[in-house]
Formats: sequence, structure tokens, C-alpha cells
Amino acid sequence: MKWPDHICFGGDYSPEQWDEATFEEDMRLFKLAHVNLLTLPVFAWAKLEPEEGVYDFAWLDRFIDRIWQNGIQVCLATSTCSQPAWLSRRYPEVLPVDIEGRKRTHGMRAFFCVNSPKYRERAAALAHEFGKRYAHHPALAFWHVSNEYGTKCYCETCQKKFRRWLEKRYGSIEELNARWNTAFWGRTVYDFDEIMLPTACNDDYRFQPAIELDYQRFVTDTTRECFLNEAEVLRSYNPEIPVFTNISGFIKNLDQFAMTQVQDAAAWDNYPAPGEAPHIAALKHDVMRGLKGGRSFILAEQSPNQQNWQPYNKLKRPGEVRRLTYQALAHGADTALFFQMRQSAAGQEKFHGALISHAGHENTRVFREMAQLGGELERLGGCFLGSRVGARTALLMDWENWWALENSSGPSRDMDYLDMLARYYEALWSGNVAVDVVNPREDTDYSRYSLVVAPMLYMTRPGVAETLCGYVRQGGTLVTTTMSGLVDENDRCVFGEYPGKLREMLGIWVEETDALRPEEHNGMRMLKGGLPEGAYACDFLCDLIHLRGAEAAAEYTDDFYKGMPVVTRNTYGQGTAWYIGTRPSGKFLFDFFSMLGSSLGIGCEVCADPGVEVTFREGEGKTLFLINHNGEEASAAIPEKGYVDLLSGKAVEGKCTIGPGEVLVLGKTKR
Repeated sequence: MKWPDHICFGGDYSPEQWDEATFEEDMRLFKLAHVNLLTLPVFAWAKLEPEEGVYDFAWLDRFIDRIWQNGIQVCLATSTCSQPAWLSRRYPEVLPVDIEGRKRTHGMRAFFCVNSPKYRERAAALAHEFGKRYAHHPALAFWHVSNEYGTKCYCETCQKKFRRWLEKRYGSIEELNARWNTAFWGRTVYDFDEIMLPTACNDDYRFQPAIELDYQRFVTDTTRECFLNEAEVLRSYNPEIPVFTNISGFIKNLDQFAMTQVQDAAAWDNYPAPGEAPHIAALKHDVMRGLKGGRSFILAEQSPNQQNWQPYNKLKRPGEVRRLTYQALAHGADTALFFQMRQSAAGQEKFHGALISHAGHENTRVFREMAQLGGELERLGGCFLGSRVGARTALLMDWENWWALENSSGPSRDMDYLDMLARYYEALWSGNVAVDVVNPREDTDYSRYSLVVAPMLYMTRPGVAETLCGYVRQGGTLVTTTMSGLVDENDRCVFGEYPGKLREMLGIWVEETDALRPEEHNGMRMLKGGLPEGAYACDFLCDLIHLRGAEAAAEYTDDFYKGMPVVTRNTYGQGTAWYIGTRPSGKFLFDFFSMLGSSLGIGCEVCADPGVEVTFREGEGKTLFLINHNGEEASAAIPEKGYVDLLSGKAVEGKCTIGPGEVLVLGKTKR
């Protein structure tokens, strides 16, 4: 596979919107900004194929040749996320049907049914045209298929395909009835053609979570097919060019572990909300790195300035884009790509930030900041490309678990899997503990990790619990929480004491779970196990726990279960299993993981002020990123000698200072 040997800097450009004079001026401005890659033409299907089977690529040929003459590579997008009007009008079956049963009309992007045979036929035909013309063009760095998949469709085509998908999955209608427990509420079916999609037209389906869960699996599987419909065409022309699609920041709709399995890289669009805590973007970067087993990912989009589609579109503060970009690079990105390069003249995103604003020149704050960033990335070259983050802590994340947990009716309507992951991640991130995000499967290898954290592992699919128990038995440390071990892969409750297959390893059983209202809380009093002294707050859910070999490390301070265990510790084989039966305060989680980090030797070797993010990437050399998220100067103590500031060339050792909102990138050659 052919990968660029430098950090790709640039992003989405729409030459079809501009005349020749504007394009030539843009080439001048791109050189000033050190742009080395342009993504195009993401939304140009209507221009490339003005009528069925009639293609016009001459204009794109000219643009790509001129871009390459200016020393800029291209990431070629197949343009299939927005089909032309003639396709929607001539073949209305390509248009999706929403959950209310309404067929969407033409006019938006991503408004196609991924299962439409006609859509797939025309998309593959367009991909063939791209492959024939550009697969060996010297400018080509990447193929980019469609854009931000995630549309759900409830049309007749999807209905029929869903039934066949279920038939293949379960083999017989008897097996489906058993796995879905259709005897409940008299849901038994005698033929696959009796099964309906879980639409809003049948309110009861909201309370049949097994159907909704399988529908979400079906959406992922068929969206992956839709991606491969184009990707396999492109690979047939040149298998050396990486192929990917970009993941929207709203990542719940599709199982991204399954989607990226057939892509050459994970790629995502980072659009943090104004004021969003920096650990949220860090978590999502680590998720992206985890999708491909710790390999580098592509930062496909972020905004050079404000977005236009959020409720309040704050300007990015001076230095914010630089800080966000280095945070992505620190967590495993090998690119820094943006939407968009030139601000559009009209349309839904005409006020979305861009390298080149409507002013049309380089004399803007945003252009100056981007040009500075581009120059820095050019100086860094490929010094850390392909290197990995050497984490010894794993955070388990499972899309099917996410769907099943939040589909469940009870015990609380406030169930939020991603929020719970973020709370646990924040405690580790605040202590600068490197984290790999890992998909729990029966064949997952945890041997490299000293600590595995599994918040709300509600669903334990075949082999998952056994693998985790084996990890602890052999000396690992596991932390899991309330709402774990409750159901199987079809959302059927595990009979016997909770938490199901995990209870022997944890040395407990959970009798009941109390759901607290948003305004309610309880408290936790520490007892033993090396935990910090004092009391902590907890809320949301409270498990009533009985000990079966474990020891209580903390107990509740209030309500009728006052004095019952809330945090437990159990020795299992050569390892240790912790259970946290509530949602504890952030202060508890930080103190808890600081204690575990110290005892397991997984703490960060760099001592830094609070608010300074410390991340390492390791390959042939070692790169240390210090990112100051504070509004004032901060410091960090570098314990090793031999580091050099990769941007200034100066040696750095001992205590160093990082300005407010600033970044240091230090490099060290391995001996």
C-alpha cells in the first residue's frame, strides 16, 4: 500500500464552484499556506454525469493536472454522496424512506438508500470512470468513497433485504423466535415475510429491542456492502492506493469497527462544540486509532474557524486550530485535513469557516494561523508517521453493546453509554495515562495491557466474558461497572444472579439496581483496598451488591442500602477484578485511577501541571507532545535527556514551560 511520506495538510476543495481566475489565485494562496493535499470533488456527481451514462470529466482533468503542476496531491472522492436529480427523478426507488414512512425528496446530500440496486449500479459505474482515468495519476494519494455514511432507510427494498438478512443470520424461523423471545407479547412469527422493520408506524417495536438491535446490525452490514460496491472497483484499477470513507463525528449509527474492517484506514471528521472539554476529542481520536488495532488514522475534516450548523457558532480562538490539530497528531493522526479550503458563495455551509474566506485574500487571522500551521507540519515532515501510541491501558467499547444498552426500557431513561465511557476516559486522560480503545471479542488479546476498563458492559457476547476472566486469572487488572454482564447478543437476560458470567470473577452478586432521578444522589465512604480516604458523591444508578468472596472497598452512605458495598475488589487467580456499582463523581474516578496507575506502574513518566496533555508516539524514534489546554502558562518536567524541540531545533530537558494554549513537539532518537 502506497502512503504519503509527509503529514498531509489541506482539505476539501470544490473547483466546480469556481472560475479559472479564482482557481489560479487559490493555487497561489495554497502555496503560501503550505497546502500539499486537496480532497475533491466530494459533491460533483451532477457535473460529472449530467445525464445517465454521459460523462464529463474534462474539467476535472484540467484541475487535477494543474493541482499536480503546483506540487499538490489529491484525495479523489467518488462524489456519490449526492446523486444527480435525474437519478432521483428517473429512479425514485433510490430515495430513502424515513422512520415515519415518508419518502424523502431530492435536494440534500446522503439522501439515498444504500440498498437500492439502481443507486449501487450508477455509483459503481461512476467509480469505474474514476478508476479508468486517475488510478495511476501521479497526483493521486487516496480514494475517498462517498461521505459520512449513516442514513437509515425503511423502504420496501430494505424491508425485503432485512428479511433475507435475518434468514441468513438465524437459519430458521424457529431459531429467530427463540433468540428474539417472541413469545413475549404474542410476537411469534411463522414466516420471515411476516417480519416488519422497526418503524414509528408500529410503536410497539420500540419495546422489542431485539428487532431494533438486529436492524442496526443490518444497517451496518448493508452500508459496508455499499462502500465495497465502489471500493472494490477502485482497488481493481490500482490496489496500491488507500481507500477510505470519512466517519461523521456522530458515530453511533454504524458499527465503525465493522465498517473500517474493509477500509485501508479509519478517517473521521472532528467538529467539537464550542467550549467542549478537550478530553472528548481526545477520546474520539483514540476510538479512531483503535478501529484499526492501534494504527494511525486520517483526520479527514475539521474547521479552520467557526462551524455554521451549531446553535451558536463561536469563532475559534487564536491558537485553537493549531492546538486541535496537534492533539489529533498526538493521538495517532497522520493527516491534518480541513473543510473547507475556500468559503462557498452560497448554500447551507456558506458561512462555514475556511482557509480562504469570502474576503478572498491572505490578510486574515485564520489564513495566517493556518499558514503557520502548514509551515510547521512541513518542517516536521514524516518524523513520526506510522508510529504508535504505546498504551498499557485498554478501554472497551462495543457498538452493539451501545445500541442494546440504550434500546433497553429501563432502569433509567438517561442511559448514555458514550457519556459513561467519556467519564472513565477523562479520569485516565487527566492523569496522562495512554489509552487504547479496544473492541471486546472472544479473540481479543489483552496480554499487552496492565489495566482493562469496561464501563457498562451490558452485553456479553459469546466468549467475551470467558476471555476477560482468562485475562484476570493470568494476572490482569479489570475494572467494570453497574449495568454489566446482564444480557446476551440478542438482548436476552442472563438467568441466574447478576452480573451473569462475570460474577465469579468479580466475587459478588447484584440483587437490585436503584435508578436515581437527575436531582438525586448518594454518597460513597471508602473502606479499604488502597483507595483514598474520604467520601465521594455518586448518582444515576446504585447497585445493591452482596459479597461472594470479594471485599468491599467502599459502601453507600445513604438510603435504605446505606452500608452496603458500592465498590468491590476481588482477587481472581493471579489478577484483580474491581466492580463499581454506581456512577461515581469525577473526583473519585481520578483518585481511583491515580491509585491504580501507581500500583500498576502505568502512570505518565512526565510530571506536568493540570491541564497539560502529555502524549507519546513511538516508532523508530520517540515523539513527545505537550499540549497546554490552560489559559495561562504551565510547566512539565522531562525526566529523560536527549529530547529536541522538533520545530525550533533546540534541546529540551528538565523543567520546561508551555505558553497558554501552546504546544511543544519534542523528538528523541531511539538508541
